Amino acid sequence: MRFSGRTVVITGAGSGIGLAAARRFASEGAHVVAVDIDDAAGEKTAAETGGIFVHADVTAEADVGAAFAAAFEAYGSVDVAFNNAGISPPDDDSILTTGLDAWRRVQDANLTSVYLCCKAALGYMRQQGKGAIVNTASFVAVMGSATSQVSYTASKGGVLALSRELGVQFAREGIRVNALCPGPVNTPLLQELFAADPERAARRLVHVPMGRFAEPEEIAAAAAFLASDDASFITGATFLVDGGISAAYVTPLGDLRVTAGETVVVRAKRL
Repeated sequence: MRFSGRTVVITGAGSGIGLAAARRFASEGAHVVAVDIDDAAGEKTAAETGGIFVHADVTAEADVGAAFAAAFEAYGSVDVAFNNAGISPPDDDSILTTGLDAWRRVQDANLTSVYLCCKAALGYMRQQGKGAIVNTASFVAVMGSATSQVSYTASKGGVLALSRELGVQFAREGIRVNALCPGPVNTPLLQELFAADPERAARRLVHVPMGRFAEPEEIAAAAAFLASDDASFITGATFLVDGGISAAYVTPLGDLRVTAGETVVVRAKRL
């Protein structure tokens, strides 16, 4: 019960990592504020976790401000912000084919939203003299990929840099800010992407030393750790939960199977 009596605001709480995180924080005693643009999904999360739902477009400053205000009004504090909402649309691809509209849409959803949520959360946390912010970045923030999602990669690099800066700036005010960097996660978004392109899935999976994608619950566990007092001396960190991808030069030999979408068998090779 590490979060007993604490208020946790989670964006993108309706599905995937956000839903798993809502369940995890609630199981440890938190008041969950589920923020999502999908009313049905967000309300379902709130009902399941005994929290409240707030509809918000996280790219809109007024919506973000209202979401954090609702959390404070309901529970009297904003103790944790898990800024997790993001998108990875199919028209975000190579820089050679990605248009400016797609670039800007991804930057707004993935980076500007984190800026807005951090700014809103910090207002409450500074008054309290304590708080923890966990921003969802990605392993692609520290690596390059030939199967590019150029705006997504750039946006997550921005989240990483923003988290580092805020972690340093507000450390002496009792506020910790860290970037959680998942590897590929078995979420509906990934399943849809890889079911449409099994070859792309195979090219990615072959580089995961553990031979599988993460489950949302594994990322939620890492988010809960970073937000908890168990991580009281961790701030400005790049917290990788990627199955060893960023550590690997050569992956083990063996058959690997894609569990998201269509099953594809590939064999890792020494290159």
